[in-house]
Amino acid sequence: MTRRDRTAQARPRTGRSANRRRLAGVLLAATAVLAACTEPVGDGWSGYAEGDYVYVAAPVAGRLTRLAVRAGDDVAQGAPLFALDEAPERDALQAAEAQRDAAVAQSANLQTGKRPDEVAQVQAQLAQARAQATLARTDSARKASLVTQAAVSRSEADAARTAAAAADQRVTELEAALRTARQPARAQERVAAEAQARGADGALAQQRWRLDQMAQAAPASGQVADTLFREGEWVAAGQPVVSLLPPGHLKARFFVPEAALSQLKSGVAVQLNCDGCAAPLTARISRIATEPEYTPPVIYSNAQRAKLVFMVEALPETQDVARLKPGQPLDVRLLPAVPGS
Repeated sequence: MTRRDRTAQARPRTGRSANRRRLAGVLLAATAVLAACTEPVGDGWSGYAEGDYVYVAAPVAGRLTRLAVRAGDDVAQGAPLFALDEAPERDALQAAEAQRDAAVAQSANLQTGKRPDEVAQVQAQLAQARAQATLARTDSARKASLVTQAAVSRSEADAARTAAAAADQRVTELEAALRTARQPARAQERVAAEAQARGADGALAQQRWRLDQMAQAAPASGQVADTLFREGEWVAAGQPVVSLLPPGHLKARFFVPEAALSQLKSGVAVQLNCDGCAAPLTARISRIATEPEYTPPVIYSNAQRAKLVFMVEALPETQDVARLKPGQPLDVRLLPAVPGS
């Protein structure tokens, strides 16, 4: 048998062997997939204790002049925490008070007429005008009667009559001026002045509030977790200066695979275990995240779905909160449901 014949006989056997190996690989992969599908979900998850801190800040900016607490101090509600330099805000308050006083005075001034002396001046001018008008009318009547006797020319009589009419008009003018002097300003001016006074009151109240915000007190009892500035440093508006951890503001945060979500819901009890804890703690689920913490950028498969984890938060029982510290590692297990609960 030639070499060509032996090679031709060997080729079919080589192809069948390769097919068998590929088939074995497919079966092995299928077995792995089935194993992944039937692998039970574990009954424990890893997590940690999380603190809900209260960050105390001033809504106004300023230089930190007094820091009344240190990290680790226990403070009661209403206890002073820190204060900023009040001098700029106090000066602004004085300016706001002056502007308010000016606006109020302007509004009150427009509610009344002129000053008594100004009214008396107009009254005196009116009395003079009336006397002059009486004299002008008398002179006009006398000259009119003398025209018929040819003792006075007609032009002189006309001039006297015109002077009498002008004197009467002067009286009318001063009578109107006297009425105006006794009246307040126009209604629109009074409304505008009153609005300016109200605006000045609002600006003054706002400035008083800003001055009050320069010193901040503890909004709740708790422990000072940290101080974020030192005395003498500039603090921007809204920048936290002190962080507080009130009692009871601790929770357990752990991460659950996507396959275990069906076992959890709000109010379900879980067991917390931690290093140094004398006994397990009990907590109840308060929140389950609506989105996963990690999503692989590939099409989901049975094995890759295990990488999807959802954040879950649980609140410990009141008597157990003091046993936890923020950042403390926790082992979390699902407690069996109590029948009838």
